[in-house]
Amino acid sequence: MKLLSVAIPCYNSEQYMKKCIESLLTGGEDVEILIVDDGSVDRTASIADEYEAMYPSIVKAIHKENGGHGSAVNAGLSYATGLYFKVVDSDDWVKESAYQKILETLRDIMAGGLSLDMLISNFVYEKEGEKNKVMKYRHALPENKIFGWNEVKHFHKGQYILMHSVIFRTKLLRECGLKLPEHTFYVDNIFVFEPLPFVRNMYYLDVNFYRYYIGREGQSVNEQVMISRIDQQIKVNKIMIDYLVENKSKIYGRRKLKNYMLNYLEIITVISSILLIRSDTEESLEKKQELWQYIKQKDRGLFFRLRYGVLGSSMNLPGKGGRKISVEGYKLCQRFFKFN
Repeated sequence: MKLLSVAIPCYNSEQYMKKCIESLLTGGEDVEILIVDDGSVDRTASIADEYEAMYPSIVKAIHKENGGHGSAVNAGLSYATGLYFKVVDSDDWVKESAYQKILETLRDIMAGGLSLDMLISNFVYEKEGEKNKVMKYRHALPENKIFGWNEVKHFHKGQYILMHSVIFRTKLLRECGLKLPEHTFYVDNIFVFEPLPFVRNMYYLDVNFYRYYIGREGQSVNEQVMISRIDQQIKVNKIMIDYLVENKSKIYGRRKLKNYMLNYLEIITVISSILLIRSDTEESLEKKQELWQYIKQKDRGLFFRLRYGVLGSSMNLPGKGGRKISVEGYKLCQRFFKFN
């Protein structure tokens, strides 16, 4: 068994995937690199095969029909043999010194006979033309120790742990039944949301491990691209709403877990709302109203918590003037709370 399996979802990634793979190869034989070719039509498949031929004990090339990012993550998880599981997107990479520290920590935990559910580290926004921004969690999480939800300190409102930050125990992901929807963007939010009720303990390392590149043309996190794909953002938002409502018995009895998941869902709903406002069409405003009505029909208590909080209230100001204030408020929150 490998210590860590790393899945790299790839779709037409020939121009940048080598940098990602090379950064992960420094993990050596403790690591299994699963290059998932998601039906690419460029040289992605042959590059994956070349790396498997060069590093047969480390790299495995997986070829599948196109199913989207979530489908590629599902495939990687199904093939994983490592004790722990990580996703690294093909246009991102990892920092070697932080990588070695993470592997050393996982080895030490395993050698001590302990079972760790989730390891958290920092990630860095590598924004084209801008100064890099490091996302840290030391204000919210104890460092260099195994801890439970009751020891979590305080997350800033609007801040949450992204897929770039986490390494899960592989068996936990399988036991919780995680299966991401196919042909859908923004499923990384589901990846780090649905396993949380199954996470009993965590470990935070204050190292800048994951380098998250932003600036490639057509990237899914570009605001105009997100607006054009708003129906997929709403789909993910509703999946998260359904999951929280259906699993209240596992979540609401654990106060810190409950607060974190509610805050996470709040910011995802705010992002959906602001994108619909920014779209500024009659259809998009109707979709925004329908989203909030969906929450109300699912769970009135959840609706009042999200709708009448500071962020929810700011997304539902009446009229064109109110929508303008919502946009300016959102920009202010972005700068202050440091969410993407």
